[in-house]
Amino acid sequence: RETRAAPVNDNQVVLGRIAGLFGVKGWIKVFSFTEPRENIGAYPCWHLELDGQRLAVRVEACQAHGKSVVAKLAGMEDRDEATRWLGAQISIPRAELPAPEPGRYYWADLEQLEVRTTGGISLGRVDHLLTTGAHDVMVVRGERERLIPFVTGQTVQEVDLDRGVIIVDWEAEF
Repeated sequence: RETRAAPVNDNQVVLGRIAGLFGVKGWIKVFSFTEPRENIGAYPCWHLELDGQRLAVRVEACQAHGKSVVAKLAGMEDRDEATRWLGAQISIPRAELPAPEPGRYYWADLEQLEVRTTGGISLGRVDHLLTTGAHDVMVVRGERERLIPFVTGQTVQEVDLDRGVIIVDWEAEF
């Protein structure tokens, strides 16, 4: 779980969003889905999307600031220009993400996979994932919604990205 990235389309993944302004010189506050959160600054070019408008922008600076991340983007020289992009999603091309280590997955790759029990019963598809203090949780939507811990070797027995399936040790009644 290197990056909590959500799919935008087949070629882009969302890494965060512009959550606020920082100062008067165009710096922004970023709500980052990456782990650790300041890893969003490792990507030199971000694609912003807001209300159907898109902008590719170079990251001039990005750093942790307290519990958040602040960034300076090329072309955003004042607060007014930064304000225009408040709430924008930040994405990058999927190809720019490094390959995850064995046994680790990008959330974007897990979303929409089918979840089956070890007995072959389909529970639905991963709608999204949540983070908790102890572990991540898959929100699986099928005939009903289930919250299933994403704990490899315990609950999660197998993740097969090629087949599009996650096998879990989970009772269908739960």
